Amino acid sequence: MTPDVTSQRADSAVPRGAFGGPQRIQQLFARYKILALLIAVAAIWMFFSILTHGAFVTPRNLSNLLRQMSITGMLACGMVFVIIAGEIDLSVGSLLGLLGGVAAILDVNRHWPIGVTLPVVMLLGVVMGMFNGWWSTYRRVPSFIVGLGGMLAYRGILLGVTGGSTIAPVSDNFVFVGQGYLPRLVGDALAVVLFALLTFLTVRQRRNRERYQLTVVPVWQDVVKVVGAGVILAAFVATLDRYGGIPVPVLLLLALLGVFTWIATQTVFGRRIYAVGSNLEATRLSGVNTNRVKLAIFALMGLMCAFGGIVNTARLAAGSPSAGSMGELDAIAACFIGGTSMRGGSGTVYGALIGALVMASLDNGMSMLDVDAYWQMIVKGGILVLAVWIDVVSGSNRR
Repeated sequence: MTPDVTSQRADSAVPRGAFGGPQRIQQLFARYKILALLIAVAAIWMFFSILTHGAFVTPRNLSNLLRQMSITGMLACGMVFVIIAGEIDLSVGSLLGLLGGVAAILDVNRHWPIGVTLPVVMLLGVVMGMFNGWWSTYRRVPSFIVGLGGMLAYRGILLGVTGGSTIAPVSDNFVFVGQGYLPRLVGDALAVVLFALLTFLTVRQRRNRERYQLTVVPVWQDVVKVVGAGVILAAFVATLDRYGGIPVPVLLLLALLGVFTWIATQTVFGRRIYAVGSNLEATRLSGVNTNRVKLAIFALMGLMCAFGGIVNTARLAAGSPSAGSMGELDAIAACFIGGTSMRGGSGTVYGALIGALVMASLDNGMSMLDVDAYWQMIVKGGILVLAVWIDVVSGSNRR
């Protein structure tokens, strides 16, 4: 049978509609998933802006929204690697609270300088992440159970070390990490540097694909991508400049986005993460130490819990025994909304951060409208189920 006849028969089997049939729609969604998420964010912002008479999109509220989103975004940076590798970690919210509480104790009670407190807390996060990973990889305890046990144990340890009371107030230097702003001139210069870096990376990627005779998209698509990113970056900085400047937690999140995206796309370790999630046994038989890869992933997750705990404590200017409550669910939901597959082997860091922005926007908007807490939980739970359903449907259609 010739390829032409085969393709004609395949085409004839595809139900067609006004928009080219369900498969065509699914292909467009899969290819432009991030664009669809950005459109969803714009729709959410427009909806809440109308209902709040423009208060939702004021520079002050957007600055607060991004600051709130940064903590979930930090957890999502680590969680996306965990899920891509085919694992799950339910302990991250409690671990965030515990590490933030330790940071507050060292700062308030022990009077440690911030230059010592932050590295110690980050190192502790890595060690505790590796502890979770050791149980899951080398002791063969399912990561779901390890995370569930950690959720309870770490919360209990937090209540024990804090005595169930708030540890406050933390030092001004510590508070700056969660509440400070970059000087406007520095923020503007950083935006120019980021735009130049994006342009350079786009041109280099295009030349590399041409050199190895790989498929290259039309020039206009790269131009539109770079120009669009530049416009968004300029609007982002201009808006934040109207209220204080770029918040330090947002700057930290952007740096983590760059680092984790580089790891996922430009390193051997990143490719092994996807390989482990796609086919664990084949990856192991190819000579990759899969246990070591998973251990490193959980260590990164612990580091992100440390970052999130530090920023949360600095933002509140206190260590709270209830900090990080339900944080694991927000991080997992952000990953699934951002397109990370629950089956593993597929997902992006920037998609997870857009998912975190969706969750934060819903939280912020519904809070501004004084929506009851139970309705907020219902809406977020429904969106999580919808995101997983879309992943299941798209996955079943690919098989």
